[in-house]
Amino acid sequence: MSIPKVKLPAILLLDDGTVYRGHAVGKIGTAVGEICFNTGMTGYQEIFTDPSYTGQLMCLTAAHIGNYGAHADEVESRSVKIAGLICKNFNDGYSRPLTVGNTQSLQEYCDWEGLVGIADVDTRALVRHMRDKGAMNGIVSSDITDLGVLRQRLAEAPSMEGLELSSSVSTREAYTIGSPTAKYRVAVLDYGVKKNILRCFDARDCFLKVFNAKASLGEMEEFEPHGYFLSNGPGDPAAMPYAIDTVKSIMKETGKPIFGICLGQQILAQAVGIGTYKMHHGHRGINHPVLNLENNKSEITSQNHGFSVLPEAVKSHKDVVITHINLNDQTIEGLRLTNYPAFSVQFHPEASPGPHDSRYLFDQFVAMLAETEVVA
Repeated sequence: MSIPKVKLPAILLLDDGTVYRGHAVGKIGTAVGEICFNTGMTGYQEIFTDPSYTGQLMCLTAAHIGNYGAHADEVESRSVKIAGLICKNFNDGYSRPLTVGNTQSLQEYCDWEGLVGIADVDTRALVRHMRDKGAMNGIVSSDITDLGVLRQRLAEAPSMEGLELSSSVSTREAYTIGSPTAKYRVAVLDYGVKKNILRCFDARDCFLKVFNAKASLGEMEEFEPHGYFLSNGPGDPAAMPYAIDTVKSIMKETGKPIFGICLGQQILAQAVGIGTYKMHHGHRGINHPVLNLENNKSEITSQNHGFSVLPEAVKSHKDVVITHINLNDQTIEGLRLTNYPAFSVQFHPEASPGPHDSRYLFDQFVAMLAETEVVA
């Protein structure tokens, strides 16, 4: 389906009453969620399909969206996960001269996936508003024009704070990735894992079994893993006591290495008594500078999170070392336990999209698996 020649009007209403008007893209309909913004210049399809964005309206700050269409291989999960799309210029035409087959326009892709969107919005003004006022819910509609009705629908939407979403995007059935003859076996707790994280492990001679977020330790131990991975995912980590308890059990009963990314860091922190909090407007983009405190080198990172660990709780914990900090706002970007083989980062070392400065972290985890195997 192509964008209609006569543009249909669409409305974006924020929780604080601010209204933006534009034109409909994607599926005609209504979408509600927490508004967030991503500053990446590329990678819109990976962003749309990242399970960590479940329940959120995505505002893309790049001026033009859709230039290179959509390709079947450029997804991080089986379907679009964002609740709705907000952008400035939405391009129905696209150019991808080096790719053959499995490509379609972004409008066709959004229509096929049932993604509701609004274009021709002043995204600069919207982002400035969110940076000043903080994260809030919003509603996008191209089929309802009555602001009173939209306000009522918006008022019924839950806050992201206190919301548990990982169980809704986690795999229902456990599955494997890679070769059974690989040197290492890694049990993946799927809170909303991205495909490219799994590919990074597979490329490092790891055989993975991906488990439901609520899988028991006994079920995972039957796989006889050398270590455990705590994935990224959506929602509030404090609303996931089942995940926190599982990580506590792993540490108490197995002694096996643990690596966490994004939500995985927050769950690991909660498991050792470090609280988390909802950020003012979060970090989302592919150009966030992070300082590695262990080698004093800066890394440009891909990020997507609206929650973080409490800095003072980290600094006062006798068994935790801070390994990375964000150079923009000094928030905690990496942790390492001193009394257990476990570490985590708040950013996304697999990138996709984004720079690959931090992919060494997968090698670091594999080295930890090797060390633990030798000791065992």
